[in-house]
Amino acid sequence: MSTSDEVDRIVDAWQQERPDLDVAPLQVLSRVSRLARHLDIARREAFAANDLEPGEFDVLAALRRTGKPYALTPSALISQNLVTSGTMTNRIDRLESKNLVARMPDPTDGRGVLVQLTQAGKTAVDRALDELLAREKSLLATVSKADREKLANVLRDIVLPFDEESAGLEN
Repeated sequence: MSTSDEVDRIVDAWQQERPDLDVAPLQVLSRVSRLARHLDIARREAFAANDLEPGEFDVLAALRRTGKPYALTPSALISQNLVTSGTMTNRIDRLESKNLVARMPDPTDGRGVLVQLTQAGKTAVDRALDELLAREKSLLATVSKADREKLANVLRDIVLPFDEESAGLEN
């Protein structure tokens, strides 16, 4: 049994109106775009349930992933989060005001600063991650494990050149 979705209807309409065009990319990329919107909603809900903004979660998650002592330089956080220094400063300020991170002197650089996850920050990011993963699992509930693995590999192949290009622009 074949099911139809909104993308099928859009593609069919374009094929009727513009049969001269190959609209096949819409079959994949429009669905990726729609899924990204659903994921964005799920992320925002998971983070809001834990009193976090998505950008705040991203900073806390970067710190949490580093392992003990859960500290990074602001420049490392900027690199991992792909944001400007001003944006990162604002995020760190907000997180510090919530007692989720603390700024401390960098022991390897007398003029530098490290941003360190506090215990409250560790608890918050762990709760938010649990909530996020539950919501993401729900988004993928209809897809078999084998198909999820195939999809992850195909998406990696699509995204990798863009990530490599972005990394090249930063250096």
